[in-house]
Amino acid sequence: MLKNINRGKYGRYIQEILTLSDFIILNVVFLCVALLIPEVVEHRSRLIWLLLNVAFIPVAYWLGGIHRARAIPMHHVLFNSLRVVGLHALMFISLLFFLETDTFQWQSLAVFYSLLFVVFPVWWSASRMTLKVLRSRGYNYSKIVIVGTGTTANRLYEEMRKDPGFGYKIFGFFDNKIEPDFRRPDLYRGTLDMLDSYISANHIDEVFYTLSGNDETALSTALHAADANVVKFYYVPQISRYLARGFNLRAVGSMPIMSVRETPLSSLPNAVLKRTFDIIFSTIVLLLLFPIVFIPVAIAIKLSSPGPVLFRQKRTGYLGRDFLCLKFRTMRINDDDNSKQTSRDDPRKTRVGDFLRRTSIDELPQFINVLLGDMSVVGPRPHMLRDTQDYSALIDKYMVRHFIKPGITGWAQVNGYRGATDELWKMEQRVEHDVWYSENWSFLLDIKIIVRTVINAVQGEKNAF
Repeated sequence: MLKNINRGKYGRYIQEILTLSDFIILNVVFLCVALLIPEVVEHRSRLIWLLLNVAFIPVAYWLGGIHRARAIPMHHVLFNSLRVVGLHALMFISLLFFLETDTFQWQSLAVFYSLLFVVFPVWWSASRMTLKVLRSRGYNYSKIVIVGTGTTANRLYEEMRKDPGFGYKIFGFFDNKIEPDFRRPDLYRGTLDMLDSYISANHIDEVFYTLSGNDETALSTALHAADANVVKFYYVPQISRYLARGFNLRAVGSMPIMSVRETPLSSLPNAVLKRTFDIIFSTIVLLLLFPIVFIPVAIAIKLSSPGPVLFRQKRTGYLGRDFLCLKFRTMRINDDDNSKQTSRDDPRKTRVGDFLRRTSIDELPQFINVLLGDMSVVGPRPHMLRDTQDYSALIDKYMVRHFIKPGITGWAQVNGYRGATDELWKMEQRVEHDVWYSENWSFLLDIKIIVRTVINAVQGEKNAF
């Protein structure tokens, strides 16, 4: 028997409305192109219009994940837009080819997809902001209860309360005993045998179970209450806050397991995309800069002091493996290269070397490391072997930064954490930014970091020495 018919103000048709709006926007953009380029509107334009919308059907199915998501960062919205436009272009052009329809000119296709790539992220951002405002004012939310009053329940509560855009309204907590560290005793609603009647009386939409799975009686009671009222049930594993946020559910036979260090770059398509970009970008940089930068710099270095043009130093790379990192030599030959960090007024620097460091030109040979596969254009900066040994014993998660390839520039560097780490907190912040980057990687985030790196290099950085 269904005890919970009314779902309150959750807005059960929101996803369908947003998907329908995507179709409308697609057709509006097509109409705009038709007005801008009149030859699009010909005797077969109805067929073109039909193919346009048919091609969007599989895209709309994939879009369901975007509209269901509680919150998506802006760079993910832009990347999703790129994938949507690319997928639709593939489907649409394939249909035109197989039906031997050449009415839609290539010029029209270029204009159409350019407009679509701009309009979709604007629309998605606006719709999500609108939902966030509605939810902050008490509309379009899910009514939920949390089973448990321990550490996991507290953490879940705090995460849900951080952003009204998630659309959760927490009605209460249930547990057979109140844990000592429970932070919201005012929201305690009773023991688990009271959960069924509470869900029914308050039209709860979702139940989040945070207790240990070993307590089979409690789990069975909570699951039965959810099933009896036809509400969604979520099992929240008791995972330490010190573990990474990226997980992947797998199985050994019938036993589910979770891989802890899953990052976006664990995905083969993402890894291929990043590596392809690294090769193309590095090749272009080396071809463009070799005659106008590399040769003059090499001559200046040789004239400034005796020694090789390139400085080779062992540094810690991907998965903790050593590699030879290349830089333009900026110092006189000395015995402290592998044990002492550079300081602002380091007497070991040459006059040419000081200029190269302040302008970051000394890092350019690392594009060769990128082509060799030891580094990426963007990633955590590689450290000297001695630094790795010292800091790995002092900083939690220090070695986690090596789950992806080191980079010429990185998220920590564009946020001000580059140069010497003469105080422990500076390295802690750098590691925190590096781990965040590995867990939140996207192609557009890499582009953002590259652009900010170029801007910082032109403006000059106080920590570049």
